Amino acid sequence: MNRLEPNLLLAISTGLPLLLLTLTSAVYGEPAPMWRYPFLAGLYTAMFVVLHRPLSKLMRMDPDRPPMIDMRAPTSALWAAIFPAVVTVLAVVPFFLRGWDYGLLVVIASVLFGYTVRSAMKAPKAGL
Repeated sequence: MNRLEPNLLLAISTGLPLLLLTLTSAVYGEPAPMWRYPFLAGLYTAMFVVLHRPLSKLMRMDPDRPPMIDMRAPTSALWAAIFPAVVTVLAVVPFFLRGWDYGLLVVIASVLFGYTVRSAMKAPKAGL
């Protein structure tokens, strides 16, 4: 039986709360078109994944960081679990505070999801 790659599992476990956040924001947020929050989530996730490397080079940062979860560092999985936890907490906010604009929460969660997607894309290349 093949095991799932941990970074891919991290991206999936962050993407599901992002989906929940977009749905709860569309239902319980301010009256707006229903496509607004899912569109924002997809747009900002795609922008982060595509533009992360060129902007990191432009700002003279290291664009070739290793994946978030490394088998040689077992505690990296615990630290990476913060990402889905934060997005899950953000997804619960529209249930309790109804009628607000949740665009900023969707953008923050999309960037966190984009970071885990980049990590999942790097993992097979790193050979971990």
